[in-house]
Amino acid sequence: MFKYVIDEDLELKLLDNSHIEEQFALTQRNRSYLKQWLPWVDGIKSFEDVAKFIKKTKKQFVDNDGFQCGIWYKGRMAGIIGYHNIDWTNKSTSIGYWLGEEFQNKGIMIRDCKVLVDYAVKELGLNRVEIRCAEKNLKSRHIPEKLGFKNEGTLRNVEWLYDHYVSHVVYGILKDEWI
Repeated sequence: MFKYVIDEDLELKLLDNSHIEEQFALTQRNRSYLKQWLPWVDGIKSFEDVAKFIKKTKKQFVDNDGFQCGIWYKGRMAGIIGYHNIDWTNKSTSIGYWLGEEFQNKGIMIRDCKVLVDYAVKELGLNRVEIRCAEKNLKSRHIPEKLGFKNEGTLRNVEWLYDHYVSHVVYGILKDEWI
């Protein structure tokens, strides 16, 4: 199993089947919190649903189209972070993430995103990294803002979230702005 140690409290691990129960439990504990911002939550009803997600992430990795990692904080699964996909022609990717509510306000996601941006531009040779956040999700928006991403605009009513549309703020950073 691949893992990347960020510091003594924080590490990233490629998702595999040994994480199914822990990921399901984290989702269950945070179901109402996550539903405020993420459209997939109602689709996770069982261990089998998490197993299907992990199977897709393994295929994504094998296809060289990015990866998804579990975030472990002090030995506990705290969330997920990864690349949505990699556009090799245009040398760009976007980062998606979520964190359980009990792990908020510890600087976890800032450190994780920094690692993924570093890897994208330094190791993968990508030129652009994007992060999209729900317009009203101020905690999520704080992350790219703190990392120096540029606010490139708002996509109005771009995502259907259960019973209403959500607008996304698009943040981007270029290789020469990061390094």
